[in-house]
Amino acid sequence: MDALELVALVAVSAAVAGAARRTPVPAPLILVAVGLAASYLPGVPTYHLDAHIVLPLLLPPLLYTAAVDSSYLDLRANIRPVALLSVGYTLFATVAVGWLAYRIIPDLPLTAALVLGAVVAPPDAVTAAAIARRVGLPARVTTILQGESLVNDATAITAFRVVLAAAVGEGVSWAAGIGEFLLASVGGVAVGLLLMVPLHWLRTHLKEALLQNTLSLLIPFVAYAAAERVHASGVLAVVVVALYLGHRSWQVDFATRLQEAAVWKMVAFVLESAVFALIGLQLPFVLKGLDTFGVGEALGYAVVVFLAVVAVRFVWVYPATYLPRWLSRRVREREPGTDWTAPLIVGWAGMRGVVSLAVAFSIPLVTHDGAPFPARNLVLFLTFTTVIATLVIQGLTLPVLVRALKLPGRDPQKETLIEAQAQSEASTAAEARLDALLADPRNSLPPPLADRLRTVLERRRNAVWERLGAAHPVTGESADDTYRRLSRAMIEAEREVFVRLRDQRRIDDEMLRTLLRRLDLEEAAAYRETDET
Repeated sequence: MDALELVALVAVSAAVAGAARRTPVPAPLILVAVGLAASYLPGVPTYHLDAHIVLPLLLPPLLYTAAVDSSYLDLRANIRPVALLSVGYTLFATVAVGWLAYRIIPDLPLTAALVLGAVVAPPDAVTAAAIARRVGLPARVTTILQGESLVNDATAITAFRVVLAAAVGEGVSWAAGIGEFLLASVGGVAVGLLLMVPLHWLRTHLKEALLQNTLSLLIPFVAYAAAERVHASGVLAVVVVALYLGHRSWQVDFATRLQEAAVWKMVAFVLESAVFALIGLQLPFVLKGLDTFGVGEALGYAVVVFLAVVAVRFVWVYPATYLPRWLSRRVREREPGTDWTAPLIVGWAGMRGVVSLAVAFSIPLVTHDGAPFPARNLVLFLTFTTVIATLVIQGLTLPVLVRALKLPGRDPQKETLIEAQAQSEASTAAEARLDALLADPRNSLPPPLADRLRTVLERRRNAVWERLGAAHPVTGESADDTYRRLSRAMIEAEREVFVRLRDQRRIDDEMLRTLLRRLDLEEAAAYRETDET
């Protein structure tokens, strides 16, 4: 892939993702469909997923963005269901799907079947986050799905390495496999714990937002590479570091937070768009070499494997949800009760993604004794069809299922009330701090400036409460919405004057940039952008 082809991939996938945001269909599904259609168009370059590129270069930033936006406190509160899914289910699916493939596919060795099981076992972090944002899942279900998808890649990749070593003839024993699994998991967490404090110290002591954001872009790659260097899980190292930094992001200065949010939002959008497009573009590769089995026979196996992947998840999810509650009074007391609908959603939200395909493409062509890896092309095909089927079938029907079950979503009125109460407490503390500071002669201000501080504080306190009140009968806006709109109109008028003065050569471009930046900060303070999710 040359530079022009890479630019074309990013540009087209970003354009498709942007257009998809205007439709009710989740963007990942449209991107995959476009990739599938484009894979056979004449003139479209050949894009091949390389595990040596996807895992160390694409996976760390995607995991980092998902983990930074996750809640450490919510994940800690739901650590039991998250662990049962991310570790227990992933290993269970590896064995169950692998054993079934071994039973139905003639001449497929058990080790090769287990390789397939490990490849298709983990639901994808990027897919889970992208779909969950669009369908409006309940908060606890979203937390569990995101927590599972952050950690299960580490479980699946480690299990894959163990069974692959056995499949290629390295003679790995059960004890050695368990030891490698423990080294990867414990080592990955340990590397993350070692890195998170010094990285946070650097973030808080670098004085320039530009340097801080450069460090932010490097952090996921540093954590991943450091863990992989000692044969630990780079995935877990990235997740641990990201959770810690996200939990303490308030300690970083405001300029860094503003820049960082914009930078990472752009990075995540570009990478997610390209990744889902790449999934569809792999169709020509997975169809190669199927002559041994035939496409019809391979499609039959694909249907069985897909059904097994779906069924195995339900077989695990319902007992994992209810058995601990039945067996432990402590679990019943600490965790909220749940009915049958939440496990149904968790069971159905098992979309696979790019990690499964990337890992499958890393399967070697030959074993240690020089023989071809058994049914490698079939394993690639079954991985591809499982990813596509889960994305299309489960991804398209999940929003319908959520609506049909009438799950209780977020309560905007309740959340606004909580926000207003928090803002009221914060404003009271800020007012007390202001009174104490103004009492010191060293902080004396002219009355108009002191009143301006109080006015800004009062507006901030009242703004959230106003959202709970009646809207304007004509515009439907709250008073705070009208204030922000008028404030932006005034700022826009100033901006037009500055540009006209520059065009008349009464100020130069350097002064224009200074004045515009000042207005930008004023606009950011006056108008709170709402993230489009």
